[in-house]
Amino acid sequence: MTSLPRPRARRRHLGAAAVLGLLSTLLAAGPAAAIPDSGDSPATSGKVSKRDRAEAEAAVDSGGIPGVDEIVHSGNVSHLANLPKGALRSLNTDLAFQDRYAFAGNYDGFTVYDISRPKSPKVVSQVLCPGGQNDISVSGDLLFLSTDSSRSDDSCNSTAQSPTEKSSWEGIKVFDISDKRNPRYVAAVETACGSHTHTLVPDRGDVYVYVSSYFPDETFPDCRPPHDGISIVKVPRGAPEKSSVIDFPVLFPDGGNPGPPENPVAMVPTTGCHDITAFPEMRIAAGACMGDGILMDISEPAAPRVIDRVQDNENFAFWHSATFNENGRKVVFTDELGGGVGATCNAEVGDKRGANGIYHITGKGDRRELVFKSYFKIPRHQAGTENCVAHNGSLIPVKGRDIMVQAWYQGGVSFWEFTDSTRPREIGYFERGPYSDPDSIGGSWSAYHYNGHVYSNDIQMGFDVLRIRDRRTAGAERVRLDEFNAQTQPDYR
Repeated sequence: MTSLPRPRARRRHLGAAAVLGLLSTLLAAGPAAAIPDSGDSPATSGKVSKRDRAEAEAAVDSGGIPGVDEIVHSGNVSHLANLPKGALRSLNTDLAFQDRYAFAGNYDGFTVYDISRPKSPKVVSQVLCPGGQNDISVSGDLLFLSTDSSRSDDSCNSTAQSPTEKSSWEGIKVFDISDKRNPRYVAAVETACGSHTHTLVPDRGDVYVYVSSYFPDETFPDCRPPHDGISIVKVPRGAPEKSSVIDFPVLFPDGGNPGPPENPVAMVPTTGCHDITAFPEMRIAAGACMGDGILMDISEPAAPRVIDRVQDNENFAFWHSATFNENGRKVVFTDELGGGVGATCNAEVGDKRGANGIYHITGKGDRRELVFKSYFKIPRHQAGTENCVAHNGSLIPVKGRDIMVQAWYQGGVSFWEFTDSTRPREIGYFERGPYSDPDSIGGSWSAYHYNGHVYSNDIQMGFDVLRIRDRRTAGAERVRLDEFNAQTQPDYR
């Protein structure tokens, strides 16, 4: 096996003095940026202690970590471009792609980029439409946004409003993007507990949208427990204004993982799903559902069925997202320990928490099962001021190999291989040093491979374009797609 390429900038692992002192405080806060009714911005970690700040500064001075906002990367990774945030000043979130365009979510709305020349991306348009977290996807002439913050109404001029008010709105917004310079808001569908993320399952003339949401409360008229399933929205392509919720299938008849104190590693009880990845060609989907990981049969897109369910009550705190390998026989689940605000990439937390879990799918039909194989976590320790944990990524399509690119917030962008599921390892990386404002979260929210390049949406620093040149990923440079949403996995075969 080839070792990790030599880095362009020197760095050493942090010593014990630089591990996170505020870890217990940050983790106790639960999955921030995932709380439905927090207004237009996710919770942040709050003030960083003087001790942690001093230790981070010492680590920078000693060369243990990159300097503040300094860019470093492995020798096989190039940083081609960066576009700072424009008119949308809130936090950058997810990405979707179509033809020569990238669509970037932001808590204030979304941006359309022209990426026909990856080294020189350009802003085509920006749409102001606040509503955290604006998880984003595209299909044909339609763009979908998730609103998971309680709003006064479904317009783009709405204001934050308490979820205890019956008139409050959360859900899915639909835009017509046939004119990329002038996207038009064409439909809205309210869903129970809002929409933290969503997954598209195209089916002939319709698009089915699996809406993930959670954290019900008896005081919320539109989000009361039990909330043990997902909303399914049917969107007719030719008449999106007729979009509607058609079902709310129960995924956890027993209520799901009870969480603490029975399962103390889990942050909270399961009350829905955080994210679902569909693999339409294989007719399966994988759900990351707070305290549970699930495998579903989606042969009938309007009626998904759970065929297996697993829990990890030793290491997984919050099942966050899922990615299949190329043949659909493996699933990588991510654990968002600390909810994205915790500095969990250090020696104190270790290499099994806040990591990826690699599972094989064994058996056939309704007897298929998820079988755990190993964990993967980036080997580069971060400062106690840097929020870092496994986050959004995608497969790099290489025949005969299983390779992912993945965002780790301030841990940067990691390229890693799990062809041997028992021995995963990093093969390249890109990252910045600690964000200049240590009291704010930052780093790469999403990093995806699309048509030969990797695009990253950095929470604070904007839109980055990367390229990896490595014999192990060379085959992916020839793969071309017309459209890509990470939660709707294409069949690269």
